[in-house]
Amino acid sequence: MDNLFVQVGIRPIPAPQVKKQKWGRGKPLASIAVLTLILLSCLFCDFFIPKDPTYMDLYHANVAPNSEFWFGTDTMGRDIFSMIFYGGRISLFIGFFATLISTAIAIIFGAISGLAPKWLDEVLMRFTEILLSIPNLLLIIFVQAILGKANVLSISLVIGITGWTSIAKVVRTEVRQIRSAEYVVASRCMGAGFFHILWKHLIPNFVSSIMFMVVMNIRGAIGAESTLSFMGIGLPLEVISWGSMLSLSEKVLLSGSWWLILIPGAFLVVTLLCVTNIGNYLRKCGNRKVSNL
Repeated sequence: MDNLFVQVGIRPIPAPQVKKQKWGRGKPLASIAVLTLILLSCLFCDFFIPKDPTYMDLYHANVAPNSEFWFGTDTMGRDIFSMIFYGGRISLFIGFFATLISTAIAIIFGAISGLAPKWLDEVLMRFTEILLSIPNLLLIIFVQAILGKANVLSISLVIGITGWTSIAKVVRTEVRQIRSAEYVVASRCMGAGFFHILWKHLIPNFVSSIMFMVVMNIRGAIGAESTLSFMGIGLPLEVISWGSMLSLSEKVLLSGSWWLILIPGAFLVVTLLCVTNIGNYLRKCGNRKVSNL
């Protein structure tokens, strides 16, 4: 072909060179690495924590960080280094379990609203907007007050059943756009049930649209648990979590024990920042896919 171009006096136009984008460019690799390290450290902390995090050594209460107590001790003499990773299990479990509950409710509720007749869809969406108009923290406090004393499962349930509304609205919008697709109509005509259609046809089409909100719900759940414990209406002190550790922070002003709030707060802030960066990356990926359609 090149010889033919030369014979007729035409120079072939060289193909444009496509620059290969580096694999890690634009990806939150640092956030993923730090978050993975925190998750693994909390999951396998039994292999390296030096002391029992629940043991109260009153003789060493309010000890500053030193060679024996790396992160110091709290007002009850518990080793903060051990408490950080042991309590991280509870905080992260609440974050992931509450998000699992809220995501399941949002997907089912949003899919029902998206497939429902217009009048039922209006009723369901008005109910969702009423819940959205109530501050989420106030709603959590109200439901937790009804359930009584908080524990890990109850507080996960409360955060989960109050944090689904935003995702449900997105799911409803996505379902209404694809409910008339041929494969969905054919599946309904063949007698497929609601959950079969939801699992096989609907979820694969809108899961990328809600991943950002799901990840941010993890951040919101961890922050909500810490806020409730800081206010004294969350987990009790004997249940170690980052939030319950921060609930002792009012004693910092009296005792000068800065490590009681600085170290747990630093782990909490770093974790939330990593989750936020990953969520923002997923949002950008979703926006990029939409713009390419």
